[in-house]
Amino acid sequence: MNQTWLSLLPFIIVIGMSVWLKNILPGLVVGILVGSILVSADLLSGTEQAVSYIVTTLSDETNIKIIVFLYLFGGLVGMMNISGGIKGFSEWAGSKIRTERGLLIFIWLTLPFTFMMPMFRIMMLGPIIKSLIKKMNLSKQKVGLTLDISTESIIVLLPVATAFVGFMVSLVEGGISELNLGMSPYEVFLLSILFNFYAIVMLLIGIVQTFWTPKKSKTNKRAQKDLEEEEHEFHRMGIKKELSLVKAQPWHLIVPVFLLLSLSLFLLWQNGIAQGAETIFEAFSMADATFVMLLAVFITLVLTYVFYVIRRVKMNETLYHFYDGGNQMMEAISLLILIWTLTLAAEDLGFSEFISSSLGSFLPAYLTPAAIFILGSVVGYFIGSSWGTWGLFMPLGITLAVSTGASIPLTVGAVFASGAFGALTSPLGDTTITTASILDMDLIDYARYKLKISTIGGIIAAILFVVTGLWT
Repeated sequence: MNQTWLSLLPFIIVIGMSVWLKNILPGLVVGILVGSILVSADLLSGTEQAVSYIVTTLSDETNIKIIVFLYLFGGLVGMMNISGGIKGFSEWAGSKIRTERGLLIFIWLTLPFTFMMPMFRIMMLGPIIKSLIKKMNLSKQKVGLTLDISTESIIVLLPVATAFVGFMVSLVEGGISELNLGMSPYEVFLLSILFNFYAIVMLLIGIVQTFWTPKKSKTNKRAQKDLEEEEHEFHRMGIKKELSLVKAQPWHLIVPVFLLLSLSLFLLWQNGIAQGAETIFEAFSMADATFVMLLAVFITLVLTYVFYVIRRVKMNETLYHFYDGGNQMMEAISLLILIWTLTLAAEDLGFSEFISSSLGSFLPAYLTPAAIFILGSVVGYFIGSSWGTWGLFMPLGITLAVSTGASIPLTVGAVFASGAFGALTSPLGDTTITTASILDMDLIDYARYKLKISTIGGIIAAILFVVTGLWT
């Protein structure tokens, strides 16, 4: 289908219904159906097309890796819960961490061990942070935002050893080779990190928020109370009672976490070497991080189960809570599947072509990076995917930079910044969904909270892109 404004309609429906109903699921279903009907131009055929999109989504190898990783990781968390691992570590950390600032600093200090992949970091820290939030009666939204900022804003700024690097470099390489520019993709990528103003600004905001603790307002306390009262008093009452009676065993968390981190690093190196890398940094950059994380969590599950059996944790309880933990991630998994499906429908409606043709090539050189950042941020907010935003705007950004004479590293940095905005801010983003799910927050309320602060970072970043564009 030719590019058309109708490609925006599914995303508008999702965002609008989510704000109205304070629940993203109905909007996603309606958005997918509307998009599919528009593609097929028929009600029945459109419904069939919607199911076909879901099947296509589930047939995608990368999507399946992410889905299985989420379920297995949730199962591992369930096993650590019933074995007393999370309770034991939380009690130990609780004796050391007594304030909100202490918890926020703890989140930052875990970066050297969990920086490889956003989902990995959030799911690793989420259960521990959740128990400490409840114990100290802290704001879930503020702590969740700090976790998300310390995840997204840091990982997109690291030049090696993350799940993003290989994909980011490949996008730059594709844009450069298509125009025969004769530049080194990795050098352009390294230079662009200096110009990812949004990630840098949000990183600074996160650090300031950590050490600056204003007086708690009554409004915030009321909002927190309302969120806590949303859960029915009988919801999962038996599970909660059972978990409250388990004996605290911090080693039942420390050993699995150590296994998972060690295996992740080793397998990243091994997979990168198998891809032809010669150094450890090349290996981390070239490795298939999604598959490696899945493999690492699978091996960790097996070894952890054996460890718990040796430690005389009841086998039937371990297995039951493995499934319970995995099932707790089904909401996040379902949302991701529907979001991927929605993107397929929008693409068939000509979403990419519409965005590209709408911008045109009439921009002056100094405004090109800022325009790419602003438009990419809007689209990133709609689609909720940093990878999707980067894939859409990298060819456009480099082409416009060449045609207008703008700085290529600066424009590439603007593309990466726009994806970071969408991933951190959008209610459709996997970071937002996962953090809200693990910390038991209302997704739309949490996304609204993040949007206020992210908008400040976005405005500052846009100004920096204009100013830097004038100088380069």
